[in-house]
Amino acid sequence: MFNRMQNQIPWWHGRFRGGGYRLTVARQAILNVLGKSDKHLSAEDIYLAVHKVYPAIGLTTVYRTLELLVQMKMVFKFDFGDKRARYELAEGVQGTKHHHHLVCSACGRIINYTDFIDKEIELLNQTEKGLQEKFNFKITNHIIQFYGLCDKCQKNG
Repeated sequence: MFNRMQNQIPWWHGRFRGGGYRLTVARQAILNVLGKSDKHLSAEDIYLAVHKVYPAIGLTTVYRTLELLVQMKMVFKFDFGDKRARYELAEGVQGTKHHHHLVCSACGRIINYTDFIDKEIELLNQTEKGLQEKFNFKITNHIIQFYGLCDKCQKNG
């Protein structure tokens, strides 16, 4: 029974304890909102969702908490060119969920690209290896965003 309960504890609980931080109600609420969303949420989006359940949590708390979560590498912060930072969990329920983004320049739609083929993985590995050797730089992560027009905007244009 204990193992079943332990499997239900979100992965971020250990990160807070291990990092010397408390898991506050606000932090838990923000992580829950991000964990339930498949979208790239702005701080305002997160605030509106959290505020429905916890009206005492303010927008400033959301911004501060998001910055801490980014520093702790628990949340990724993105800029898709719309002048609004967007956030998503660094790990999903099943573990890491590395992906790239396809961003429509017309409508702003963001598509998560996760179904990499072997040639793409090989090319990325070669690119990382070459950059590490060329610049004596240890790469620990990367973010790739492709910009263009989604299928709907191509049809409308």
